[in-house]
Amino acid sequence: QVQLVESGGGLVQAGGSLRLSCAASRRTLRSDAMAWFRQAPGKERAFVAAISWSGGNPDYTNYVKGRFTICRDKAKNTVYLQMNSLKPGGTAVYYCATGVGVVTTPWEYNYWGQGTQVTVSS
Repeated sequence: QVQLVESGGGLVQAGGSLRLSCAASRRTLRSDAMAWFRQAPGKERAFVAAISWSGGNPDYTNYVKGRFTICRDKAKNTVYLQMNSLKPGGTAVYYCATGVGVVTTPWEYNYWGQGTQVTVSS
């Protein structure tokens, strides 16, 4: 199976920045998109951003537009989520996932990482 490992989470004060990384052990022909979701306690898993391995079709939830940037490094088999101007509402476990295409629904992704905790202090 594809193994996804997130890193880069941590504690940051409001207004600060973090960069999350998601390293994939391998890609498959049917795993052409990478996405970031987040889940706070008591809330549903929510879409954050996604991108295709070609670099096309970047998509973001409106909540993070203008503050977060998703990109990928094909040579390193890694996707990144640069998070700037973090808000306390961004506190959650962030998960990366791979799927066939860039979509916003979590059930359409095939593989998931274990998540990395992001805590934004107020």
